[in-house]
Amino acid sequence: MIVNGAPIRFRTKSRIELTAHARFLFGKQIMAPDEADTPARRIYFALQSAYIGAEAERGAGLEAARQLIADFKTATTSPLAREILDRALHAAEADDCYHALKLTRRIIRHEDAVLQAEHAA
Repeated sequence: MIVNGAPIRFRTKSRIELTAHARFLFGKQIMAPDEADTPARRIYFALQSAYIGAEAERGAGLEAARQLIADFKTATTSPLAREILDRALHAAEADDCYHALKLTRRIIRHEDAVLQAEHAA
């Protein structure tokens, strides 16, 4: 789990309650840098940096996400993917990166399906 940029490791099963606003991700929501190996995953990683990165990393993460989203929108033929990416960027710019990450996970699933179909053909 990462809370406000600090990694937390649980040694035993725990119940945690956050009593104030915090930037957090846990489990499979956290993407390691080496997992950002496709265009959609690079968008996710940039948004993740904008969300849970150190203060100095957040602006750079958002700027990287803007460029990666623009590139993805240019390359895709899917109007729905473009709309989802627009919503994700709008959420990130409104400091709702958690929602932006949720939307980007949909793009990752879309990308996986397209790449799988291309390899099957």
